Amino acid sequence: MIRPYLLEETNWKQIKETKYDVVIQPWGATEAHNYHMPYATDNYQVIHIAREAAGRAWEAGAKVLVLPNIPYGIQTGQLDIPYCMNLLPSTQLLIAKDLCDVVLRAGCRKLVFVNGHGGNHFKNIIRELAFFYPSLFCCSLNWWEAAKTKEYFEDPGDHADEFETSAMMAIRPDLLLPLSEAGDGATKKFKVEALKKGWVQAQREWTKITKDTGSGNPALATPEKGKRYVEACISQIAGFLIDLAQVDVEEMYE
Repeated sequence: MIRPYLLEETNWKQIKETKYDVVIQPWGATEAHNYHMPYATDNYQVIHIAREAAGRAWEAGAKVLVLPNIPYGIQTGQLDIPYCMNLLPSTQLLIAKDLCDVVLRAGCRKLVFVNGHGGNHFKNIIRELAFFYPSLFCCSLNWWEAAKTKEYFEDPGDHADEFETSAMMAIRPDLLLPLSEAGDGATKKFKVEALKKGWVQAQREWTKITKDTGSGNPALATPEKGKRYVEACISQIAGFLIDLAQVDVEEMYE
């Protein structure tokens, strides 16, 4: 069955007859995820979340359109890990600018970046897009922040951990190796106290902080935890898309 809210599935007949209120750009990454998870973990997750949320928004009457996922992200902390596919932030900005041009030419004035990778940061990109495309409302969300991980998981980390492993158990269990194959995700921390506490930020050199590319122990992951959490995130994001579709760009504030 053709899903009219997915650009890669729909057709010129549908596009020609539909005025879309919101365009959604999933943006993932291709990188190592401990020993037991696929390189495209971030892509499988963000595609699933974006599509499911958009489908619910569409059913509620919101005219939303999901673009094909961009599968590469910022990987400057993992350049020495083979085939971690890196886009520089400057390259990411250029791609985003081209996307804005396409969206505006199509007649839509709202663009949402749904992010699937912790290394992608869209805040500054959105500021620059606002400068070049003032008539386009751009925003971004990290899908995993739509619900609080600490309310669903016992020991969440930040990469290939209990949370991400559980999510993939719910989304693409066929691509996971048994947990017995996974590393423990132990990570080293900065020696400098301010960096350790996080109020001073720097890029981590990934192969110096973890031996298995994980950050957080996946041992407690279960499909049930993943299903509950993924469902919570989809529900939240769908609600946001419905609200955004209903708002006039010229009347965004109250």
